[in-house]
Amino acid sequence: MDAVVFDLDGVLVDSERTWDEVRRAVVAGHGGHWTDAATRAMQGMSTPEWARYLVEELGARLTPERVAQVVIDEMAKRYAEGPPVLPGAPETVRAVAERYPVAIASSSPPVLITAFLSATDLTGLVRVAVSSEQVAAGKPAPDVYLRAAELLAVRPGNCAAVEDTTNGMRSALAAGMTVYAVPNPHFPPDPAVLAKVAFVLEDISRLAAKI
Repeated sequence: MDAVVFDLDGVLVDSERTWDEVRRAVVAGHGGHWTDAATRAMQGMSTPEWARYLVEELGARLTPERVAQVVIDEMAKRYAEGPPVLPGAPETVRAVAERYPVAIASSSPPVLITAFLSATDLTGLVRVAVSSEQVAAGKPAPDVYLRAAELLAVRPGNCAAVEDTTNGMRSALAAGMTVYAVPNPHFPPDPAVLAKVAFVLEDISRLAAKI
């Protein structure tokens, strides 16, 4: 193995429920209607993709550009009070970074990735941070993982990826990476997809001993 690429939401920060809460509020406040399928459908989507989803599928009466701004501004406010860092996450990244180059490949916008890195003093250790805003398609497409490997100058097949959701695992698997799953307890991944990963961990703090 030549490098380790971490997802952010649900792996390093407990933010999946916050994203869900903020998006629900924006949809409800602008004339839309939430559906049971919405949360899972948007997991892994890039900002332009989920913004269109809120407008076109859920009926929020804003432009996709405006709905993205409203949601991200609210998320940034919450991160300003301190990102909801998962227990053991910064320590795990540091432990792994002692042995391998590390990267983040996330569906979060760059401003939130930067906020996490700054709050945890990981900016210097994480060599590459890629948002799906910066590639052609969000997860489950492999683009964000392939770009992270390219920037690290390693083959995707020689990388490990750490993921928590169905679409994230699909993305990393499609990139050809060895996937370490830390299943999200609030949004459990599809068992059929989970069966394809190399390792399943109870929590992120178990990773350093396995990788």
